[in-house]
Amino acid sequence: MKMIRFFMLALVLVFQMACTKLEQKLGSTIDFDNAQATGLLQSAYESLNTPIQDQSRFWAAQEHTSDEAIGPTRGPDWDDNGVWRVLHAHTWNADHTFLRDTYRELLQTQFAASSVLAKTPTTVQAAEARFLRAFSMFCILDGWDQVPYREDLTDLAKLPKTLKGTEAVNFIISELNAIINDLPTSPVTRANKDAARALLMKCYLNKGVYANRANPTFAAADLNQVVTIADQIINSGNYGLTSSYFDTFAPDNSSNASKNDELIYALENTPGVRGGNMRSRWFCTLHYNNNPSGWNGFTTLSDFYDKFEATDKRRGGSYTGLTNVSGLNAGLLVGQQFDQNGVALKDRKNNPLAFTREVKLKETGNDLEVTGIRVIKYPIDYVSGDQSTNEYVILRYADVLLMKAEALLRVNASNEPAARTIVNNIRTHASRGATALTTLTLNNLLDERGREMYWEGWRRNDLVRFGKYLAAWQEKAASGPERLLFPIPNEQLSVNPNLTQNTGY
Repeated sequence: MKMIRFFMLALVLVFQMACTKLEQKLGSTIDFDNAQATGLLQSAYESLNTPIQDQSRFWAAQEHTSDEAIGPTRGPDWDDNGVWRVLHAHTWNADHTFLRDTYRELLQTQFAASSVLAKTPTTVQAAEARFLRAFSMFCILDGWDQVPYREDLTDLAKLPKTLKGTEAVNFIISELNAIINDLPTSPVTRANKDAARALLMKCYLNKGVYANRANPTFAAADLNQVVTIADQIINSGNYGLTSSYFDTFAPDNSSNASKNDELIYALENTPGVRGGNMRSRWFCTLHYNNNPSGWNGFTTLSDFYDKFEATDKRRGGSYTGLTNVSGLNAGLLVGQQFDQNGVALKDRKNNPLAFTREVKLKETGNDLEVTGIRVIKYPIDYVSGDQSTNEYVILRYADVLLMKAEALLRVNASNEPAARTIVNNIRTHASRGATALTTLTLNNLLDERGREMYWEGWRRNDLVRFGKYLAAWQEKAASGPERLLFPIPNEQLSVNPNLTQNTGY
Protein backbone atom coordinates (compact mmCIF):
# COMPACT_ATOMS: atom_id res chain seq x y z
CA MET A 1 0.00 0.00 0.00
CA LYS A 2 2.83 2.38 0.89
CA MET A 3 4.47 1.60 -2.46
CA ILE A 4 1.21 2.40 -4.29
CA ARG A 5 0.83 5.68 -2.41
CA PHE A 6 4.44 6.57 -3.16
CA PHE A 7 3.92 5.77 -6.84
CA MET A 8 0.76 7.89 -7.03
CA LEU A 9 2.50 10.80 -5.30
CA ALA A 10 5.36 10.58 -7.79
CA LEU A 11 2.91 10.69 -10.69
CA VAL A 12 1.27 13.81 -9.25
CA LEU A 13 4.64 15.52 -8.85
CA VAL A 14 5.68 14.63 -12.38
CA PHE A 15 2.36 15.89 -13.76
CA GLN A 16 2.66 19.15 -11.83
CA MET A 17 6.21 19.68 -13.06
CA ALA A 18 5.11 18.96 -16.62
CA CYS A 19 2.28 21.44 -16.34
CA THR A 20 4.64 24.05 -14.92
CA LYS A 21 7.06 23.55 -17.80
CA LEU A 22 4.15 23.66 -20.28
CA GLU A 23 2.88 26.93 -18.83
CA GLN A 24 6.39 28.38 -18.92
CA LYS A 25 6.76 27.33 -22.53
CA LEU A 26 3.39 28.81 -23.49
CA GLY A 27 4.12 31.96 -21.57
CA SER A 28 7.36 32.38 -23.45
CA THR A 29 5.64 32.28 -26.84
CA ILE A 30 2.21 33.85 -26.20
CA ASP A 31 1.80 37.13 -24.35
CA PHE A 32 -1.90 37.09 -23.59
CA ASP A 33 -1.82 40.58 -22.09
CA ASN A 34 -0.24 42.01 -25.23
CA ALA A 35 -2.75 40.14 -27.37
CA GLN A 36 -5.45 41.92 -25.41
CA ALA A 37 -3.68 45.23 -25.96
CA THR A 38 -3.61 44.56 -29.72
CA GLY A 39 -7.34 43.89 -29.83
CA LEU A 40 -8.11 46.89 -27.64
CA LEU A 41 -6.02 49.16 -29.86
CA GLN A 42 -7.99 48.08 -32.90
CA SER A 43 -11.19 48.78 -30.97
CA ALA A 44 -9.86 52.23 -30.08
CA TYR A 45 -9.29 53.02 -33.76
CA GLU A 46 -12.76 51.75 -34.63
CA SER A 47 -14.33 53.83 -31.85
CA LEU A 48 -13.61 56.96 -33.92
CA ASN A 49 -15.79 55.78 -36.81
CA THR A 50 -19.11 57.07 -35.51
CA PRO A 51 -18.19 60.32 -33.71
CA ILE A 52 -15.89 61.48 -36.51
CA GLN A 53 -17.30 60.02 -39.75
CA ASP A 54 -21.05 60.00 -39.16
CA GLN A 55 -22.84 62.99 -40.69
CA SER A 56 -24.64 63.74 -37.41
CA ARG A 57 -21.69 63.90 -35.03
CA PHE A 58 -18.52 66.02 -34.82
CA TRP A 59 -18.71 66.88 -38.52
CA ALA A 60 -22.19 68.32 -38.01
CA ALA A 61 -21.03 70.25 -34.94
CA GLN A 62 -18.21 71.80 -36.99
CA GLU A 63 -19.99 72.32 -40.32
CA HIS A 64 -23.72 72.83 -39.69
CA THR A 65 -22.96 75.54 -37.15
CA SER A 66 -20.89 77.38 -39.77
CA ASP A 67 -21.38 79.36 -42.99
CA GLU A 68 -20.58 76.27 -45.10
CA ALA A 69 -23.51 73.90 -44.46
CA ILE A 70 -27.23 73.93 -43.85
CA GLY A 71 -29.74 71.14 -43.34
CA PRO A 72 -33.13 72.53 -44.41
CA THR A 73 -36.45 70.93 -43.62
CA ARG A 74 -38.00 70.00 -46.98
CA GLY A 75 -41.72 69.71 -46.34
CA PRO A 76 -42.08 66.46 -44.37
CA ASP A 77 -38.42 65.47 -44.96
CA TRP A 78 -35.46 66.19 -42.71
CA ASP A 79 -37.35 67.82 -39.86
CA ASP A 80 -36.00 65.42 -37.20
CA ASN A 81 -37.51 67.65 -34.50
CA GLY A 82 -35.41 70.56 -35.72
CA VAL A 83 -32.01 69.11 -34.76
CA TRP A 84 -30.40 70.31 -38.01
CA ARG A 85 -32.03 73.73 -38.11
CA VAL A 86 -30.99 74.68 -34.59
CA LEU A 87 -27.35 73.89 -35.36
CA HIS A 88 -27.23 76.35 -38.24
CA ALA A 89 -29.27 78.95 -36.35
CA HIS A 90 -27.16 78.59 -33.17
CA THR A 91 -30.21 77.84 -31.03
CA TRP A 92 -29.27 74.39 -29.71
CA ASN A 93 -29.68 73.46 -26.03
CA ALA A 94 -28.14 71.02 -23.55
CA ASP A 95 -30.42 68.21 -24.68
CA HIS A 96 -29.44 68.33 -28.34
CA THR A 97 -29.31 64.68 -29.39
CA PHE A 98 -26.34 64.79 -31.75
CA LEU A 99 -24.19 67.03 -29.54
CA ARG A 100 -24.93 64.76 -26.59
CA ASP A 101 -24.00 61.61 -28.50
CA THR A 102 -20.84 63.17 -29.94
CA TYR A 103 -19.57 64.13 -26.49
CA ARG A 104 -20.26 60.67 -25.08
CA GLU A 105 -18.71 58.82 -28.02
CA LEU A 106 -15.55 60.91 -27.94
CA LEU A 107 -15.22 60.04 -24.26
CA GLN A 108 -15.63 56.40 -25.21
CA THR A 109 -12.66 56.74 -27.59
CA GLN A 110 -10.61 58.18 -24.75
CA PHE A 111 -11.61 55.25 -22.52
CA ALA A 112 -10.87 52.71 -25.27
CA ALA A 113 -7.41 54.19 -25.80
CA SER A 114 -6.67 54.26 -22.06
CA SER A 115 -7.73 50.61 -21.85
CA VAL A 116 -4.85 49.72 -24.16
CA LEU A 117 -2.42 51.33 -21.72
CA ALA A 118 -3.87 49.30 -18.86
CA LYS A 119 -2.51 46.14 -20.50
CA THR A 120 1.07 45.54 -21.66
CA PRO A 121 1.23 47.21 -25.06
CA THR A 122 4.43 47.52 -27.03
CA THR A 123 6.06 50.96 -27.08
CA VAL A 124 4.55 51.67 -30.49
CA GLN A 125 1.09 50.47 -29.45
CA ALA A 126 1.18 52.66 -26.36
CA ALA A 127 2.14 55.68 -28.48
CA GLU A 128 -0.70 55.00 -30.92
CA ALA A 129 -3.20 54.69 -28.07
CA ARG A 130 -2.01 57.96 -26.53
CA PHE A 131 -2.38 59.69 -29.90
CA LEU A 132 -5.97 58.49 -30.25
CA ARG A 133 -6.69 59.63 -26.71
CA ALA A 134 -5.11 63.03 -27.39
CA PHE A 135 -7.12 63.45 -30.58
CA SER A 136 -10.42 62.64 -28.88
CA MET A 137 -9.52 65.02 -26.04
CA PHE A 138 -8.69 67.76 -28.56
CA CYS A 139 -12.13 67.39 -30.16
CA ILE A 140 -13.87 67.64 -26.79
CA LEU A 141 -11.76 70.63 -25.78
CA ASP A 142 -12.50 72.38 -29.05
CA GLY A 143 -16.25 71.94 -28.77
CA TRP A 144 -17.06 71.86 -25.07
CA ASP A 145 -13.92 73.07 -23.22
CA GLN A 146 -14.38 70.57 -20.37
CA VAL A 147 -12.49 67.30 -20.86
CA PRO A 148 -13.07 64.53 -18.30
CA TYR A 149 -9.81 62.61 -17.99
CA ARG A 150 -9.15 59.31 -16.27
CA GLU A 151 -5.58 58.00 -16.16
CA ASP A 152 -6.23 55.14 -13.74
CA LEU A 153 -8.79 52.61 -14.95
CA THR A 154 -8.46 50.29 -11.95
CA ASP A 155 -11.05 52.18 -9.90
CA LEU A 156 -13.94 53.23 -12.09
CA ALA A 157 -15.92 54.34 -9.05
CA LYS A 158 -13.53 57.27 -8.76
CA LEU A 159 -14.70 60.23 -10.82
CA PRO A 160 -12.42 61.48 -13.62
CA LYS A 161 -10.91 64.90 -13.16
CA THR A 162 -11.88 67.67 -15.56
CA LEU A 163 -9.30 69.49 -17.67
CA LYS A 164 -10.28 72.88 -19.07
CA GLY A 165 -8.87 75.45 -21.44
CA THR A 166 -5.15 76.04 -21.11
CA GLU A 167 -4.63 73.10 -18.76
CA ALA A 168 -6.30 70.76 -21.24
CA VAL A 169 -4.39 71.95 -24.32
CA ASN A 170 -1.10 71.87 -22.39
CA PHE A 171 -1.79 68.27 -21.40
CA ILE A 172 -2.52 67.31 -25.01
CA ILE A 173 0.66 69.05 -26.16
CA SER A 174 2.71 67.22 -23.54
CA GLU A 175 1.23 63.88 -24.61
CA LEU A 176 1.96 64.46 -28.29
CA ASN A 177 5.52 65.58 -27.61
CA ALA A 178 6.09 62.54 -25.42
CA ILE A 179 5.05 60.02 -28.07
CA ILE A 180 6.36 61.44 -31.36
CA ASN A 181 9.61 59.49 -31.30
CA ASP A 182 7.77 56.23 -30.56
CA LEU A 183 5.18 56.57 -33.31
CA PRO A 184 5.73 54.93 -36.70
CA THR A 185 6.27 57.03 -39.81
CA SER A 186 3.41 55.34 -41.69
CA PRO A 187 0.78 54.37 -42.77
CA VAL A 188 -1.58 57.33 -42.91
CA THR A 189 -4.42 55.20 -41.49
CA ARG A 190 -2.50 54.68 -38.24
CA ALA A 191 -1.30 57.21 -35.71
CA ASN A 192 2.06 58.38 -37.03
CA LYS A 193 4.78 60.94 -36.36
CA ASP A 194 3.50 63.58 -38.76
CA ALA A 195 -0.07 63.11 -37.57
CA ALA A 196 1.15 64.01 -34.09
CA ARG A 197 3.04 67.00 -35.50
CA ALA A 198 0.01 68.27 -37.44
CA LEU A 199 -2.21 67.92 -34.37
CA LEU A 200 0.44 69.76 -32.34
CA MET A 201 0.17 72.59 -34.86
CA LYS A 202 -3.59 72.71 -34.26
CA CYS A 203 -2.97 72.90 -30.51
CA TYR A 204 -0.40 75.71 -30.67
CA LEU A 205 -2.42 77.67 -33.23
CA ASN A 206 -5.56 77.51 -31.06
CA LYS A 207 -3.88 77.81 -27.67
CA GLY A 208 -4.93 81.44 -27.28
CA VAL A 209 -8.49 80.52 -28.28
CA TYR A 210 -8.74 77.92 -25.55
CA ALA A 211 -7.51 80.47 -23.01
CA ASN A 212 -10.13 83.07 -24.04
CA ARG A 213 -12.50 82.25 -26.88
CA ALA A 214 -14.19 85.63 -26.95
CA ASN A 215 -10.94 87.59 -27.15
CA PRO A 216 -8.07 85.27 -28.03
CA THR A 217 -4.49 86.45 -28.19
CA PHE A 218 -1.74 84.61 -30.02
CA ALA A 219 1.63 84.36 -28.30
CA ALA A 220 4.66 84.61 -30.57
CA ALA A 221 6.18 81.54 -28.92
CA ASP A 222 3.14 79.44 -29.84
CA LEU A 223 3.04 80.75 -33.40
CA ASN A 224 6.75 80.09 -33.84
CA GLN A 225 6.13 76.51 -32.73
CA VAL A 226 3.55 76.19 -35.51
CA VAL A 227 6.12 77.36 -38.06
CA THR A 228 8.87 75.11 -36.70
CA ILE A 229 6.69 72.00 -36.74
CA ALA A 230 5.33 72.83 -40.20
CA ASP A 231 8.89 73.02 -41.51
CA GLN A 232 9.63 69.57 -40.07
CA ILE A 233 6.73 68.16 -42.09
CA ILE A 234 7.53 70.19 -45.22
CA ASN A 235 11.25 69.43 -45.17
CA SER A 236 10.62 65.69 -44.85
CA GLY A 237 9.93 65.67 -48.58
CA ASN A 238 7.14 63.14 -48.05
CA TYR A 239 4.26 65.35 -49.12
CA GLY A 240 3.06 67.57 -51.93
CA LEU A 241 -0.13 68.90 -53.50
CA THR A 242 -1.93 66.22 -55.50
CA SER A 243 -2.17 66.53 -59.27
CA SER A 244 -5.97 66.63 -58.99
CA TYR A 245 -7.64 68.29 -56.00
CA PHE A 246 -10.35 65.66 -55.55
CA ASP A 247 -7.87 62.76 -55.78
CA THR A 248 -7.09 63.37 -52.10
CA PHE A 249 -10.61 62.26 -51.24
CA ALA A 250 -11.19 59.62 -53.91
CA PRO A 251 -11.66 55.86 -53.50
CA ASP A 252 -8.38 54.11 -52.58
CA ASN A 253 -6.90 57.51 -51.71
CA SER A 254 -4.35 56.01 -49.31
CA SER A 255 -3.21 53.10 -51.46
CA ASN A 256 -3.01 54.87 -54.85
CA ALA A 257 0.35 56.66 -55.07
CA SER A 258 -1.09 59.38 -57.33
CA LYS A 259 -3.78 60.22 -54.80
CA ASN A 260 -2.05 60.20 -51.42
CA ASP A 261 0.55 62.99 -51.66
CA GLU A 262 -1.38 65.13 -49.18
CA LEU A 263 -2.65 62.57 -46.68
CA ILE A 264 -1.12 62.73 -43.20
CA TYR A 265 -3.81 61.05 -41.11
CA ALA A 266 -7.09 59.48 -42.23
CA LEU A 267 -9.60 57.01 -40.84
CA GLU A 268 -9.43 53.67 -42.60
CA ASN A 269 -12.29 52.44 -44.75
CA THR A 270 -11.53 48.93 -45.95
CA PRO A 271 -14.46 46.65 -46.86
CA GLY A 272 -14.68 43.74 -44.45
CA VAL A 273 -11.92 45.10 -42.23
CA ARG A 274 -12.71 48.49 -40.80
CA GLY A 275 -14.75 51.52 -41.64
CA GLY A 276 -17.51 53.94 -40.81
CA ASN A 277 -20.41 55.68 -42.50
CA MET A 278 -18.28 57.17 -45.26
CA ARG A 279 -21.03 57.07 -47.86
CA SER A 280 -23.03 59.57 -45.79
CA ARG A 281 -20.78 62.29 -47.21
CA TRP A 282 -22.57 61.97 -50.56
CA PHE A 283 -25.86 60.38 -49.48
CA CYS A 284 -26.69 63.33 -47.23
CA THR A 285 -26.61 65.80 -50.12
CA LEU A 286 -27.64 63.96 -53.31
CA HIS A 287 -31.22 63.93 -54.60
CA TYR A 288 -33.28 60.76 -54.65
CA ASN A 289 -32.97 60.60 -58.45
CA ASN A 290 -29.20 61.01 -58.55
CA ASN A 291 -26.91 57.98 -58.89
CA PRO A 292 -26.63 56.86 -56.17
CA SER A 293 -30.03 57.76 -54.79
CA GLY A 294 -29.35 60.09 -51.89
CA TRP A 295 -31.24 61.47 -48.92
CA ASN A 296 -31.76 64.94 -50.47
CA GLY A 297 -30.67 66.84 -47.40
CA PHE A 298 -27.69 69.09 -46.85
CA THR A 299 -26.41 71.93 -49.03
CA THR A 300 -23.89 74.71 -48.91
CA LEU A 301 -24.82 78.38 -49.22
CA SER A 302 -24.57 80.75 -52.17
CA ASP A 303 -22.47 83.26 -50.23
CA PHE A 304 -19.91 80.53 -49.65
CA TYR A 305 -20.10 79.38 -53.26
CA ASP A 306 -19.39 82.94 -54.38
CA LYS A 307 -16.05 82.94 -52.55
CA PHE A 308 -14.64 80.84 -55.41
CA GLU A 309 -13.33 82.24 -58.68
CA ALA A 310 -14.87 80.68 -61.79
CA THR A 311 -11.48 79.17 -62.65
CA ASP A 312 -10.98 77.58 -59.22
CA LYS A 313 -11.05 73.82 -59.75
CA ARG A 314 -11.91 73.29 -56.09
CA ARG A 315 -15.37 74.64 -56.90
CA GLY A 316 -15.86 71.50 -58.93
CA GLY A 317 -16.11 69.94 -62.34
CA SER A 318 -15.95 66.68 -64.25
CA TYR A 319 -14.09 63.85 -62.52
CA THR A 320 -13.17 60.53 -64.13
CA GLY A 321 -14.76 57.60 -62.32
CA LEU A 322 -17.65 59.81 -61.23
CA THR A 323 -18.95 61.93 -64.11
CA ASN A 324 -18.59 59.18 -66.71
CA VAL A 325 -20.40 56.72 -64.41
CA SER A 326 -23.29 58.82 -63.10
CA GLY A 327 -23.16 62.24 -64.71
CA LEU A 328 -22.25 63.85 -61.36
CA ASN A 329 -19.42 66.32 -61.03
CA ALA A 330 -17.10 66.55 -58.06
CA GLY A 331 -17.30 69.66 -55.89
CA LEU A 332 -20.21 72.10 -55.63
CA LEU A 333 -23.26 71.17 -57.73
CA VAL A 334 -25.58 73.91 -59.00
CA GLY A 335 -27.99 74.03 -61.93
CA GLN A 336 -29.44 71.26 -64.09
CA GLN A 337 -28.21 67.75 -63.31
CA PHE A 338 -27.64 65.06 -65.93
CA ASP A 339 -26.98 61.34 -66.07
CA GLN A 340 -23.84 59.83 -67.62
CA ASN A 341 -25.44 59.95 -71.07
CA GLY A 342 -26.21 63.65 -70.87
CA VAL A 343 -29.93 63.15 -70.25
CA ALA A 344 -31.45 65.87 -68.02
CA LEU A 345 -32.74 64.49 -64.72
CA LYS A 346 -36.10 65.25 -63.06
CA ASP A 347 -37.12 65.48 -59.44
CA ARG A 348 -39.94 63.37 -57.97
CA LYS A 349 -42.53 65.93 -59.09
CA ASN A 350 -41.24 65.72 -62.64
CA ASN A 351 -39.66 69.16 -62.42
CA PRO A 352 -36.13 69.68 -63.79
CA LEU A 353 -33.57 68.45 -61.26
CA ALA A 354 -31.76 71.79 -61.20
CA PHE A 355 -30.15 72.72 -57.89
CA THR A 356 -30.73 76.36 -57.01
CA ARG A 357 -28.56 78.93 -55.27
CA GLU A 358 -31.43 79.79 -52.93
CA VAL A 359 -32.07 77.75 -49.78
CA LYS A 360 -34.01 78.33 -46.56
CA LEU A 361 -34.01 76.63 -43.18
CA LYS A 362 -37.62 75.66 -43.86
CA GLU A 363 -38.43 74.87 -47.46
CA THR A 364 -41.96 74.89 -48.86
CA GLY A 365 -43.44 75.07 -52.34
CA ASN A 366 -43.03 73.18 -55.56
CA ASP A 367 -39.21 73.42 -55.72
CA LEU A 368 -38.35 72.28 -52.19
CA GLU A 369 -36.56 69.18 -53.49
CA VAL A 370 -33.99 71.14 -55.50
CA THR A 371 -33.12 74.16 -53.38
CA GLY A 372 -29.51 74.55 -52.33
CA ILE A 373 -26.08 73.92 -53.85
CA ARG A 374 -25.02 70.32 -53.24
CA VAL A 375 -21.53 69.15 -52.29
CA ILE A 376 -19.52 66.11 -53.43
CA LYS A 377 -16.15 66.45 -51.68
CA TYR A 378 -15.45 62.71 -51.80
CA PRO A 379 -15.75 61.19 -55.31
CA ILE A 380 -18.16 58.28 -54.99
CA ASP A 381 -16.97 54.69 -54.77
CA TYR A 382 -19.22 52.84 -57.22
CA VAL A 383 -17.28 49.58 -56.92
CA SER A 384 -17.29 48.68 -53.23
CA GLY A 385 -21.00 49.07 -52.53
CA ASP A 386 -22.11 50.02 -49.03
CA GLN A 387 -18.55 50.07 -47.66
CA SER A 388 -16.56 52.65 -49.60
CA THR A 389 -12.78 52.70 -49.82
CA ASN A 390 -12.40 56.47 -49.43
CA GLU A 391 -10.28 57.01 -46.33
CA TYR A 392 -11.81 59.78 -44.24
CA VAL A 393 -9.33 62.66 -44.26
CA ILE A 394 -8.53 64.34 -40.94
CA LEU A 395 -5.08 65.90 -41.39
CA ARG A 396 -3.45 66.74 -44.72
CA TYR A 397 -0.56 68.68 -46.20
CA ALA A 398 -2.42 71.72 -47.56
CA ASP A 399 -3.77 72.35 -44.06
CA VAL A 400 -0.22 72.29 -42.70
CA LEU A 401 0.81 74.89 -45.29
CA LEU A 402 -2.14 77.15 -44.49
CA MET A 403 -1.51 76.89 -40.75
CA LYS A 404 2.11 77.93 -41.32
CA ALA A 405 0.98 80.90 -43.41
CA GLU A 406 -1.46 81.95 -40.70
CA ALA A 407 1.15 81.67 -37.96
CA LEU A 408 3.60 83.79 -39.99
CA LEU A 409 0.95 86.43 -40.64
CA ARG A 410 -0.15 86.59 -37.02
CA VAL A 411 3.31 86.71 -35.48
CA ASN A 412 4.53 89.70 -37.49
CA ALA A 413 2.98 91.79 -40.27
CA SER A 414 6.36 91.87 -42.01
CA ASN A 415 5.90 88.17 -42.75
CA GLU A 416 3.02 88.92 -45.13
CA PRO A 417 5.03 88.33 -48.33
CA ALA A 418 6.27 84.93 -47.12
CA ALA A 419 2.79 83.92 -45.94
CA ARG A 420 1.25 85.13 -49.22
CA THR A 421 3.73 83.06 -51.20
CA ILE A 422 2.64 79.92 -49.35
CA VAL A 423 -1.03 80.63 -50.01
CA ASN A 424 -0.44 81.50 -53.66
CA ASN A 425 1.55 78.31 -54.18
CA ILE A 426 -1.63 76.47 -53.23
CA ARG A 427 -4.02 78.71 -55.17
CA THR A 428 -2.06 78.70 -58.42
CA HIS A 429 -1.15 75.01 -58.33
CA ALA A 430 -2.45 73.16 -61.38
CA SER A 431 -4.86 71.20 -59.18
CA ARG A 432 -6.50 74.41 -57.91
CA GLY A 433 -6.27 76.86 -60.81
CA ALA A 434 -7.06 80.08 -58.93
CA THR A 435 -5.26 83.37 -59.50
CA ALA A 436 -2.62 84.72 -57.11
CA LEU A 437 -3.59 87.08 -54.30
CA THR A 438 -1.90 90.48 -54.34
CA THR A 439 -2.14 90.89 -50.57
CA LEU A 440 -2.83 88.50 -47.73
CA THR A 441 -4.98 89.51 -44.79
CA LEU A 442 -6.57 87.50 -42.02
CA ASN A 443 -9.94 87.95 -43.73
CA ASN A 444 -8.94 86.55 -47.11
CA LEU A 445 -6.85 83.88 -45.42
CA LEU A 446 -10.01 82.69 -43.64
CA ASP A 447 -11.76 82.65 -47.01
CA GLU A 448 -8.87 80.63 -48.45
CA ARG A 449 -9.11 78.10 -45.65
CA GLY A 450 -12.80 77.80 -46.54
CA ARG A 451 -12.06 77.23 -50.22
CA GLU A 452 -9.37 74.67 -49.51
CA MET A 453 -10.88 72.85 -46.51
CA TYR A 454 -14.64 73.05 -47.11
CA TRP A 455 -16.76 70.27 -45.61
CA GLU A 456 -13.72 68.63 -43.96
CA GLY A 457 -14.85 69.33 -40.39
CA TRP A 458 -12.64 72.34 -39.50
CA ARG A 459 -14.85 75.33 -40.37
CA ARG A 460 -16.21 76.08 -36.89
CA ASN A 461 -12.70 75.82 -35.46
CA ASP A 462 -11.49 78.35 -38.03
CA LEU A 463 -14.39 80.77 -37.58
CA VAL A 464 -13.90 80.87 -33.80
CA ARG A 465 -10.16 81.49 -34.13
CA PHE A 466 -10.70 84.29 -36.66
CA GLY A 467 -13.43 85.93 -34.54
CA LYS A 468 -16.23 85.35 -37.09
CA TYR A 469 -18.25 82.55 -35.52
CA LEU A 470 -20.86 84.76 -33.85
CA ALA A 471 -21.50 86.90 -36.94
CA ALA A 472 -24.71 86.81 -38.97
CA TRP A 473 -24.73 84.90 -42.26
CA GLN A 474 -27.30 83.32 -44.58
CA GLU A 475 -30.20 81.91 -42.56
CA LYS A 476 -28.48 82.83 -39.25
CA ALA A 477 -28.71 85.95 -37.11
CA ALA A 478 -25.81 87.12 -34.98
CA SER A 479 -25.42 84.86 -31.95
CA GLY A 480 -24.39 85.44 -28.33
CA PRO A 481 -20.97 84.63 -26.83
CA GLU A 482 -22.29 81.51 -25.09
CA ARG A 483 -22.40 79.86 -28.54
CA LEU A 484 -18.61 79.78 -28.64
CA LEU A 485 -18.99 76.57 -26.62
CA PHE A 486 -21.46 73.74 -26.83
CA PRO A 487 -23.41 72.90 -23.65
CA ILE A 488 -22.28 70.01 -21.49
CA PRO A 489 -24.94 67.34 -22.08
CA ASN A 490 -27.38 66.98 -19.18
CA GLU A 491 -26.75 63.23 -19.04
CA GLN A 492 -23.07 63.92 -18.33
CA LEU A 493 -23.85 66.50 -15.64
CA SER A 494 -26.09 64.00 -13.89
CA VAL A 495 -23.33 61.40 -13.48
CA ASN A 496 -20.22 63.56 -13.07
CA PRO A 497 -20.33 66.39 -10.50
CA ASN A 498 -16.84 67.46 -11.61
CA LEU A 499 -18.49 68.92 -14.70
CA THR A 500 -20.33 72.25 -14.64
CA GLN A 501 -22.66 73.62 -17.26
CA ASN A 502 -21.05 76.12 -19.64
CA THR A 503 -22.17 79.71 -19.22
CA GLY A 504 -25.43 80.62 -20.94
CA TYR A 505 -27.05 77.18 -20.92
